[in-house]
Amino acid sequence: MENNWKFHHVGVAIRDIDKTVEYYQSLGIATFEPEILFKSSDFADFTVNGKTPDTIVRLRIRYVQIGPFQLELIQPVEGESPQKESLNRRGDGINHIAFSVDDLDKETNKLVKKGIKIIFSGKRQTGGFAYFDTRKVGNVIIELIQQAK
Repeated sequence: MENNWKFHHVGVAIRDIDKTVEYYQSLGIATFEPEILFKSSDFADFTVNGKTPDTIVRLRIRYVQIGPFQLELIQPVEGESPQKESLNRRGDGINHIAFSVDDLDKETNKLVKKGIKIIFSGKRQTGGFAYFDTRKVGNVIIELIQQAK
């Protein structure tokens, strides 16, 4: 199967973003982007497990560059999310592997037709994302993202 997926980052669910950043800074091996506050209210068509959540979802996010590899550190702050679920089930650790795609809708349709459930998604003018429940093997979620053209 041909696809245009390009590796983007590995998402890591963590309980304390400040402590994690401090640790990587102490190693002297990483560069950091400014913190992002993810708010579900910034997205249209935002869903968690196929439904619009009753409460807002907030996540603290920091991208960390280590050589050619990018980590997305994610600390849940409010609401239900795959990261919060992952932390509750198994603690800090890899939550997802993200790939950028040219056409999120097209790639989403391919996976949905194969029976893969969307568990977290949203769209806005600057692009969109969708997390797919691929935890059946390896317990890791696949995220597809599309940046605005």
